[in-house]
Amino acid sequence: MPPAPRAITAATAVAAALIGSLLALAPALPAAAQGTAPSDPAAAGQKLREVERNLEQGTARQKELDAQAEALERELVELRARLIQSAEQARAQEQELARLEQALADLSRQEGERVARIDADRAALAELLGALQRLSRLPPEVLLARPQPPADTVKSALLLRAAVPELRDRADALAKELEGLAALRQDLARQRGVVEASAATLAKRQDDIRGLVSRREELSRATDAERDKVTRQVAQLATRASDLKDLLEKLETQRKEAEARQKAAEAARRAAAEAERERKAKDRVAALGTGKGLPRLGGMEFPVGGDVVTRYGEQDELGTTSRGLTLKGRAGGPVVAPYDGSVMFAGPFKGYGLILILEHAHGYHSLLAGLGKIDAQVGQRVLTGEPVGSLAKEGTPTMYFELRRAGQPINPLRGLAAPDGKGQG
Repeated sequence: MPPAPRAITAATAVAAALIGSLLALAPALPAAAQGTAPSDPAAAGQKLREVERNLEQGTARQKELDAQAEALERELVELRARLIQSAEQARAQEQELARLEQALADLSRQEGERVARIDADRAALAELLGALQRLSRLPPEVLLARPQPPADTVKSALLLRAAVPELRDRADALAKELEGLAALRQDLARQRGVVEASAATLAKRQDDIRGLVSRREELSRATDAERDKVTRQVAQLATRASDLKDLLEKLETQRKEAEARQKAAEAARRAAAEAERERKAKDRVAALGTGKGLPRLGGMEFPVGGDVVTRYGEQDELGTTSRGLTLKGRAGGPVVAPYDGSVMFAGPFKGYGLILILEHAHGYHSLLAGLGKIDAQVGQRVLTGEPVGSLAKEGTPTMYFELRRAGQPINPLRGLAAPDGKGQG
């Protein structure tokens, strides 16, 4: 399980201290920062230097928080890799459990067939033994006194003598059938034990995944929300400093250009940081060696572990042509991202229940419908195989998976095409 949230508490404390110090600086700002510009350029320059010193202090505090956030991001990378690994293991466990349940059903059917055969043999033997018992109760003198030809009496004796070995053979066969039935029931009991143990293990793994998802959300809030607050406070100081620089005859156009460059640099820094986080997470996933033995879709993954109920182009339950895949899952099973991308939509949509729309590279989009719970937010980046939700906890839920490129549905079983469009028919 992930470590205790002591790092989050420390980051929160640092963020709170920084926000408090920035707010404390507000009353001491020059009059120009509050909307009343001093007329003396020398006084404006001095006040500008004071604001810049305060800005340097805030930037230093921001660097301290960034260092703390970097440590939390490393933990988040490890957590995302563990989430993907746990989801892969849970899906493999679901497939094994389905196989065991099928074997258990076959054993139950064999047991029923054997019981029927044994009951039929037992009834036939009971009828034959009853006839022999009735004959054995007749004394020899009664048989001699019966009005039948001697030849018929001899035939009856021969038939009785021939029936004894047949009875013995059928009794032996019945005994063997009973022994086989006992062995089959022992195997059936053992298989039931294996199925129950596998189901218990799967339930525990699903609980672990839910705990990891909660931990992921907690870390995301700790690494993003607090830094955003501090960044806004530092930006306010920078804006006030810029206002003072305007008093020193800095052109408004130059200030706007500087702000644009700052926003572009910040956006580039955020994009680079996100790309680096994804690279580290992918490297960690590769190091863990996940995904062995699970089906692939030309670089993609099935969003749930289960059989394909309706394929692309087939008739669905409503009699219309399916534009995606319908997969049979297990109650409470994890739903994972089929490929790297970002969340465009997450939530209920008209009469379709909870749906999730992911945007991938090269104009691809995937739609997942039939979720019981969504664990992703709009704008969030996800990796291939990273849990984004779970199926309903009751019944036998199904997942509808549709893949589109440039707005047109394509066959998900063919996977992703290359950037030039090759790979799809």
